[in-house]
Amino acid sequence: MSPADPDPAFEVLLDHLNRARGFDFTGYKRPSLMRLMKKRMQKVEVSGFSEYLDYLEVHPQEFDQLFNTLLLNVTAFFRDKSAWDYLSAHIIPRILATKSADDPIRVWSAGCGSGKEAYTLAIALAEALGAEAFRTRVKIYATDLDDEAVAEGRSALYTEKDVQPIPPELRSKYFEPQVAHYAFRSDLRRAVIFGRHDLVQDAPISRLDLLVCRNTLMYFNAETQARILSRFHFALNNTGFLFVGKAEMLLSYASLFAPVNLKHRVFAKVPQVSMRDRLLLMAQNSPLQTGSQQEAQMRLREEAFDTLQSAHLVVDSRGLLAMVSRQARALFGLTFKDLGRPLQDLEISYRPVELRSKLQQVYAERRPILVSDVEVVFPERNIVYLDVTVTPLLEGSGALLGARISFTDVTRYNHLQQELLNSQEELETAYQELQASNEELETTNEELQSTNEELETTNEELQSTNEELETINEELHSTNQELETINEELRQRTDELNQVNRFLEAILASFRVGIAVLDDKLSIHLWNDQAEDLWGVRAEEVQGHFFLNLDVGLPVEQLKDTIRSCQVAGAHYQEVVVDAVNRRGKSIRCRVGCTPLLGTPRAPFWVIVLMEELTDSPA
Repeated sequence: MSPADPDPAFEVLLDHLNRARGFDFTGYKRPSLMRLMKKRMQKVEVSGFSEYLDYLEVHPQEFDQLFNTLLLNVTAFFRDKSAWDYLSAHIIPRILATKSADDPIRVWSAGCGSGKEAYTLAIALAEALGAEAFRTRVKIYATDLDDEAVAEGRSALYTEKDVQPIPPELRSKYFEPQVAHYAFRSDLRRAVIFGRHDLVQDAPISRLDLLVCRNTLMYFNAETQARILSRFHFALNNTGFLFVGKAEMLLSYASLFAPVNLKHRVFAKVPQVSMRDRLLLMAQNSPLQTGSQQEAQMRLREEAFDTLQSAHLVVDSRGLLAMVSRQARALFGLTFKDLGRPLQDLEISYRPVELRSKLQQVYAERRPILVSDVEVVFPERNIVYLDVTVTPLLEGSGALLGARISFTDVTRYNHLQQELLNSQEELETAYQELQASNEELETTNEELQSTNEELETTNEELQSTNEELETINEELHSTNQELETINEELRQRTDELNQVNRFLEAILASFRVGIAVLDDKLSIHLWNDQAEDLWGVRAEEVQGHFFLNLDVGLPVEQLKDTIRSCQVAGAHYQEVVVDAVNRRGKSIRCRVGCTPLLGTPRAPFWVIVLMEELTDSPA
């Protein structure tokens, strides 16, 4: 089975989790989900997914432990501090700039974990607004799929290690020290609302100014990511922002979100205009206008006609000149005295183009006529080319009112056209070369297109790999936290063991007899200070050596039977007195006691040898 193929047993297990507890992991990436599942299976010593399903049915309390493993709760205050600094310095001021003094501010921390991210948002907004405005205007919705994490966030209690990333001045300002914990300020805590929420199944929170969802989307496959991001787009106001994790680029969703700062993963919503927004009012009722208003309207129309860029004439149905634009007066030497005169009496009627016949044709056919590239030579100017358009002016009923004659300067276009013709000759010369090169370019283009598709595929794979690596990093971080807890427990146990050892050494030092502890092979494991003083041999010199091979003043061969008898099951304390020579070379009488080492099931047949110098009793 390839890595891309789903494991049927694993899919059955996920279906069971959905039916039994309502947790739908269908949209999650399979590699990371399987890796976390196997991590939990190792702890309960189960090898296969089918066996683990049986284990869940027998041990229902295992569900909670499994969900705690699958729903990684890796978060911290001001995680990726540079990104939070950018949010505080640039994004929050932009949000506030779009609001009036009393407008509410709505923020959603999706996938908030234990609430550290939500309270980081609260600190950033309280710093920007002030505590009083924060209490009255801000609502922060903190949601997660993990009930235990939500309950932890709602309590707002964190350890000293948890609050270490918070700058000291902010920590003292927003947290109240308690016994072994720090509590977020109760007066500001009311603005942070915690709740359980499934990003895949539940409806999104709406009318948001800022949506923070960091290192959560990377756990979902591409289809589920698209569905969640569509909901995020709906949830945000048109001026809202989305803040995601460093492994989440959103480059494939440019129609929904535009990057504001790609380095810090801050995106702005791309508004989508609805059909309703595109409708315009077709008509408006207006009151009757007074005479002065009509005069003002007339002046407005005349000025609008005068300021047209092209030259225009208006001739009424009788052939009289009714209107002349400013450009036409300057171009053809017309004046206001010419208004009301028959057009046929004016030079403009036949120069630069015959207009009388065109007007008759327009009146007859009731459609515009275009005369292109009319050449006009002015005494003090170069040759100018004009497009002359004659357009009929009709009433709503279809009655003829007159005609508008427009003169559009196309000199530049004409020159460009001439240059184009000249260029075409050059292009024809190069055409054959281009034709030959075209075949090569087509071949190269196909290769480039194929390479581009490969690069796109590689880019998607790299993006997926990046998200997978970030997921693994989260898992390693979670595992590291567990190891730190275990190390702390080991340190405590080591301290306890050292204390016990010191206590044992103090007990041994308090005895006035030499003591040697022998294992089942009669090798020396303990040699106290009194034994060193009695025989003149240090503990490090005899530790691990065979007791009956000791070369000291003690006749160890005479003790062999006594020691061996102590190794017999059910043996009791035995004692013998022998002649010996102490470390000073003095002959002494030595009492040697032997007793089995009791209460140590891992060390059966071990014995304790007690050695004491006998002194003569007073007479």
